[in-house]
Amino acid sequence: MVHTTSPVYQARYGWDLKTAGVVALSAVFTAVLLLPGMSLFAQILGLPLFGGGGLFMSYVALSRKVAFRVDETGVLLGGSPARYGATTSHVPWDDITGFVLWRQTAGGASLPYVGVTRRKGAPPLPGDDPKARAVVEHLVPVPAEVAPASRAVTGWRLDKDRLAAAVAHFAPEIPVRDLP
Repeated sequence: MVHTTSPVYQARYGWDLKTAGVVALSAVFTAVLLLPGMSLFAQILGLPLFGGGGLFMSYVALSRKVAFRVDETGVLLGGSPARYGATTSHVPWDDITGFVLWRQTAGGASLPYVGVTRRKGAPPLPGDDPKARAVVEHLVPVPAEVAPASRAVTGWRLDKDRLAAAVAHFAPEIPVRDLP
């Protein structure tokens, strides 16, 4: 029996090392804040921050919402789990000119992103504010119009090989570039 794999590439929010670490650290800080003798001030500030943050990160991981998908219709850029419907975008193949894998650095931290470059005149995506582009172009290492068509790879895993295979299957003429 021959097993075939689907050419569709899909990544869902779930448990990864960073998410599990944040949830575990939040649980430890929450437990410490509940110890007898902790100041009321620390509890009032810390419990919503650490308890709420840990619960939110758990919700994201357990939601299993689609973070990123490449299929025969184009690319689904999954939104923020807190406002998923309002921040999810679909980009059809006719609007896509390429894929860009890039990193945003701040201080010593670096966060990977995956984005699409789009043809001139493509309809705006949620969060694509032309007035904000002047600021964005100084903050990201990609053209400002790529930022709203990008998603941070956090709370999910990006499989570059499967992404490249799906793009090659559905739109072989569209390049996938990995920026340093």
